[in-house]
Amino acid sequence: MKKIISAVFVLFVLGACATSPKVTRVQTLSESADAPYDNILVVSLFESFDVRRTFEREIVRQLEAVGVNAVASTSMMNTKTPVNRETFLAMIAEKNSDAVLVTQLVSLDIQSKMQGRSPQATYNIRPTYYFNVYDVQLTEYEEPQGLAMDQTLTLATQVFSASSKEPVWAIETLGKFKRDMDQQRSGDSLETETRTIINAMKRDRLL
Repeated sequence: MKKIISAVFVLFVLGACATSPKVTRVQTLSESADAPYDNILVVSLFESFDVRRTFEREIVRQLEAVGVNAVASTSMMNTKTPVNRETFLAMIAEKNSDAVLVTQLVSLDIQSKMQGRSPQATYNIRPTYYFNVYDVQLTEYEEPQGLAMDQTLTLATQVFSASSKEPVWAIETLGKFKRDMDQQRSGDSLETETRTIINAMKRDRLL
């Protein structure tokens, strides 16, 4: 199962941008929260360190694009660093972060089916000894069937206040993408997913 999830995230990272993921607000920002935040520690909790690093870098890029200071947790650790509360509290203290943005996988649904490819035809046309008469040779080739995959990916994102150590806001994003037998990809890309998260934070006045 872990190998499947890692493979799907590779597709997710490489996917072509399409419609934005659907956003569901799980926890609205309370009036007592100390938002807006301008110095955020970005944390992702995926199985693959490489996926975490790629995802966090894109979140940081999106935050910096709207004028917010941000740091990726993976830039301050390696694959042997414990992924626990103490590690992230130390990062908060070192960077003087006022909030932590945490994203993790909630669910992954994969539907796959075999599909045939369209036949490829080539024509070889040669003139004959007869006027306006040609010899036409048709060669048709059909490749073996290929696997087409449709994935539905749900991510949960929470923002924690560094001062209270409590969650102050949460959403879930549902994205869809696919890969067909000719290696063509479509659906939500990493950039689209992270932009959706940042836009939701902006709308809810966390930034």
